[in-house]
Amino acid sequence: MLRSEVSKKIYLALSPLFQNISGGLLHTNIAVCTLFGAVSGSSLSTAAAVGSVASPEVTERGYDRQSVVGSLAGGGTLGLLIPPSLSLLIYGALTETSIGRLFLAGILPGIILASMFMIYIYLRCRINPLLAPRSESQLKITLIIKNIVAIWPFLIVVIAIMGSISFGIATPTEAAGVGVIATIILGKFWGSLTPKKLVQAIYSGTLLYASIMFVVIGATILAQAVSLLGIPQIILETVRAADLGPLAVLFAVIMVYLVLGCFFDGLSLMIMTLPILVPLMVGLGYDPIWLGVIITIMIEIGQVTPPVGLNLSVLVSVTKEKVTLGEVAMATMPYWLILLVGIMLLTAIPQIALFLPSKLM
Repeated sequence: MLRSEVSKKIYLALSPLFQNISGGLLHTNIAVCTLFGAVSGSSLSTAAAVGSVASPEVTERGYDRQSVVGSLAGGGTLGLLIPPSLSLLIYGALTETSIGRLFLAGILPGIILASMFMIYIYLRCRINPLLAPRSESQLKITLIIKNIVAIWPFLIVVIAIMGSISFGIATPTEAAGVGVIATIILGKFWGSLTPKKLVQAIYSGTLLYASIMFVVIGATILAQAVSLLGIPQIILETVRAADLGPLAVLFAVIMVYLVLGCFFDGLSLMIMTLPILVPLMVGLGYDPIWLGVIITIMIEIGQVTPPVGLNLSVLVSVTKEKVTLGEVAMATMPYWLILLVGIMLLTAIPQIALFLPSKLM
């Protein structure tokens, strides 16, 4: 999508929608990350794809660099919650929970979190307008609508991925391949993809993947060592033995995930904890579908928590190290807190996650 300039087309099509609102293109970062979440299923892919387009585009217009990378890191986490979500797929497979219901459960929380990110950006930029210079030009609503309608070919990729999973044509892993093929076709006929650019995309993707995998390998080795020692299991067993109330146990689990998320990638953390965590929480009366959304948000928080925080590492790479890991982490802190507020909201109103699964399945 990046090499064929499909990403840029989508970004520029949505940019006018927010240009006269405080925060401007920072809102576009969140909106495009939300849209890309519907095809990537991964916060890393979302942060990399959108960040590669948005970072140079926005910084050239005088936006504060830390605000830019903060919005990209925060927005990138939505790739894990908006279906098709890799985290929800893994949760469903490990706990034998309906993946279709999990996907539906992630839609409203994902939209609400995106809205909360945008509200924060709006308020922050109202207080300090220098963070995001406002455009003086006025665009007609008809032109904005025309720009949005013009990106309809992107829906082909969304339908190809979600449709192949929903109708049982492809497994989630196979659907990833379907998505790649659909993207190549889209890039050829809607973008500017050539065989040379496709080779460049494979090469660049391999380099980015390899750089991230060094972090993942280190985290996985640590996870294996800690798992062999049984530390996560001991912690959860201690929580169970304490005979606390449901809310107290939920709070303890969140604290455990916050600490472990500093050191482990999401997959390792889920494999280590879910076999004990899910029976414990379901036994206390928590819905397993709702729990899947909560766990996914906790994994998202881990993605923007140093030192392992993979979204942070991706953006350091995408910006060619013009910002440090520490600077990205500090810029992402408000989004980290908003994700925690999202968990509180879902705890207070579980139907936010359970409404669509109960109505449609």
